[in-house]
Amino acid sequence: MKKIFMLMIVMSLLVVMGCAKITITKTAKGVYSPTNPDNVQVLVLAPKADFIELATVTTWRWDTCQTAKMHNSLRAKSAPLGADAVVLGDSGIDMDGYFWSSGVAIKYKK
Repeated sequence: MKKIFMLMIVMSLLVVMGCAKITITKTAKGVYSPTNPDNVQVLVLAPKADFIELATVTTWRWDTCQTAKMHNSLRAKSAPLGADAVVLGDSGIDMDGYFWSSGVAIKYKK
C-alpha cells in the first residue's frame, strides 16, 4: 500500500511538473554520418545555401526560460542524423504556459 501511495505521488509530480519532449521523424532517404552536436546551428530562417531536409522536429513542454536548453536538446537529437542545422519554423506558448516549436533538421549540400 505504501509503494502504491509513493508511486501515485511521483506520477502526480510528473504531471504537474511536465517533461519537455522532442520528436524527430526522419524524412530523407539515405544515411549520413553523424555530426558534432556543438556544430549544429539552430536557425529561425531557412539558409540561402542549398540543403537537404533530413527530418521534421517537434518539441514541447519547455519552460519559457529554457530556450538554450531546448536548443541544445535539438542539437543533440539532430546530430546523429547528420544534421548541420535545425530550422525552427513555427513556435508558441500553449495553454499551460509551456513553449513549443517545430521545424526541420537539414544537411547542407556540398
